[in-house]
Amino acid sequence: MGVADLADYPWDAVAPYAQRARRHPDGIVDLSVGSPVDETPERVRLALAAATDAHAYPQTSGTPALREAIADWYARRRGVAGLAADDVLPTVGSKELVALLPLLLGLGPGDIVVHPRAAYPTYAVGASLVGATPMASDDPAEWPADTRLVWLNSPGNPDGRVRDVESLRIAVARARELGAVLAGDECYAELGWEAPWDREPIPSVLDARATGGELAGVLSVYSLSKQSNLAGYRAAFLAGDPALVARLLTARKHLGLMVPAPVQTAMIAALADDRDVAAQRERYRGRRAVLKPAVEAAGFRVDGSEAGLYLWATEGRDAWESLDRLAGLGILAGPGHFYGPHFPQHIRLALTASDERIAAGARRLRGAGS
Repeated sequence: MGVADLADYPWDAVAPYAQRARRHPDGIVDLSVGSPVDETPERVRLALAAATDAHAYPQTSGTPALREAIADWYARRRGVAGLAADDVLPTVGSKELVALLPLLLGLGPGDIVVHPRAAYPTYAVGASLVGATPMASDDPAEWPADTRLVWLNSPGNPDGRVRDVESLRIAVARARELGAVLAGDECYAELGWEAPWDREPIPSVLDARATGGELAGVLSVYSLSKQSNLAGYRAAFLAGDPALVARLLTARKHLGLMVPAPVQTAMIAALADDRDVAAQRERYRGRRAVLKPAVEAAGFRVDGSEAGLYLWATEGRDAWESLDRLAGLGILAGPGHFYGPHFPQHIRLALTASDERIAAGARRLRGAGS
């Protein structure tokens, strides 16, 4: 399979529902894609502006200052101490890395790439692109002998579920038994809502309690798009097994994929101060507190959704029917069909609309449920 063989982009199928929602007298409440709407922190924008005299090629491995900032952030925010410069690598976005990791690892036909049952579709796209076989499974006991890459996603997109340390430990052990790389997509880790994740940090796959203190075969992937509103910067990074990091760096030296120098400087600013992240987390907490009870009042059951940027909800009928009902209220959601075949009756609702639009959507939902 090549790039030309990729299926049509699934979100194109939502366009008719978006058109209907836009006809609402008070306008559309777009809770579909989940793109940040709040301002990028000023300190980050100023750092970017100050670094625009970027006449030289950027360092593929990232500047020493950026790699140090990434390692410090893992120690401070994720409880992963002792990472060195050779254990981390900035990347051009996290979606791009998810799609390209099977290629960069040299996977191909006969190899299996495991991903969650409720899954962001790019995991399967990356596998299919190199001729590998994607497999949806949350149970390490099911992972077959030909597994070469396992994606965990905690907190999950779309379902907001969190893997605890014991679950991560079991997954790491099974991947090592198979000789597979285990990659944890952890981009929503700062956004925990329900106990215990409203009080304690969401664990990383690099947590020593999960890895036994050894990084071999394990990678963590993170993005600043969610916690710092840097989606437009394509600012992300990975950390973990230094042998794997070195292998990926070698491939990138040939292919490019260098994070632009001004973005590297902006990333340092974003990683250095937790106050902006805390403020953004409280914005999302407030929006969730408004939207979740309204969704339930409208007859939906919210599953998982203990962390992350989404509500994963069902009213017990096909997701396209639910999308149609919501479009009649001027609300746009994402259908569960986009996240694998296992959840055809679920929809995904993003918390990334403005306070005003979230409030408008909540009023409409409450009215529909009364």
